[in-house]
Amino acid sequence: MNKRERMLRLAAGTAEPDHVPAAFFLHFDADHHRGRPAVDRHLEYFRATGMDFVKIQYEHPWPKLPGVRRPADWASIEVPKVDHFDEPLEVISGIVKAAKKDALVVVTLYSAFMHAAHATSAELLTEHLREDPPATAEGLVRIAERVLLFVRACVKLGVDGFYMSTQGGESGRFGNPSTFARFIRPSDLLVMNEVQRTCAFNILHVCDYHGPYDDLSPYREYPGHIVNCGTRLGSRTVTPREIASLFGRPFMGGMDRHGVLVTGTKEQIRSEVRAVCAAAPPLFILGADCTVPSDVAWDNLTAAIDEAHGSGR
Repeated sequence: MNKRERMLRLAAGTAEPDHVPAAFFLHFDADHHRGRPAVDRHLEYFRATGMDFVKIQYEHPWPKLPGVRRPADWASIEVPKVDHFDEPLEVISGIVKAAKKDALVVVTLYSAFMHAAHATSAELLTEHLREDPPATAEGLVRIAERVLLFVRACVKLGVDGFYMSTQGGESGRFGNPSTFARFIRPSDLLVMNEVQRTCAFNILHVCDYHGPYDDLSPYREYPGHIVNCGTRLGSRTVTPREIASLFGRPFMGGMDRHGVLVTGTKEQIRSEVRAVCAAAPPLFILGADCTVPSDVAWDNLTAAIDEAHGSGR
């Protein structure tokens, strides 16, 4: 099987890969966020590491919203014009043209909640959702509707899927657990459901950048052919098999983004990869729980991917 065929069969659950596929993601420096330098850096990284699909970073922040000072302000926020997405779409077009024949191309897709936090602050957004969730949620829907325009443009360019990143359900963020389900989930699903209908290879990423989770079940019915998240839930560690069973789909992960990938020797990395792959579910992609540090040695990631590829199934 070639890389495209292997990943599509895994996502569809129609066949176990002939070896363990693997991929790790990182942010490149600011000189490689735009134009041809961004295209070339993504391709260089993909080819150097030998990973099994291309994942395009999204480095185009949502415009700041300084006028949002109270929950009622969210209903009338300005959303960017369509040309806001021209620069990332230029990068995506270049990568699709260069790499799609060899591997699936997946685009990072931040949730409306994440864009809103980037445009104001996570603290302000959380405060407003606690104070007046219906009013604040109107802004999330406005953002989600604009994100859909980006999604549709990506699909026209030929991307194979999206790495759908979501936050909001972390432990302790809201006193009322229904806040996430009632006021964040709808804007998530507005975008994710269309992505799932349109593309064959989508990864649901439950992002723990702002805090840990006690429970992943609020995300259980979220779309995505594959789930990627950390293995720490509260005070306990769950296994990749448990997560795959909970979501009923393949799992991607198993490696701590701040662990041996960054601090270990090549043999320590390979040893951990062997242990993770041996205990993984049949439909599995080796990866990290989130984006690895930008200064990690590419050779470390190459060693991990190479070891995974040597783990026959």
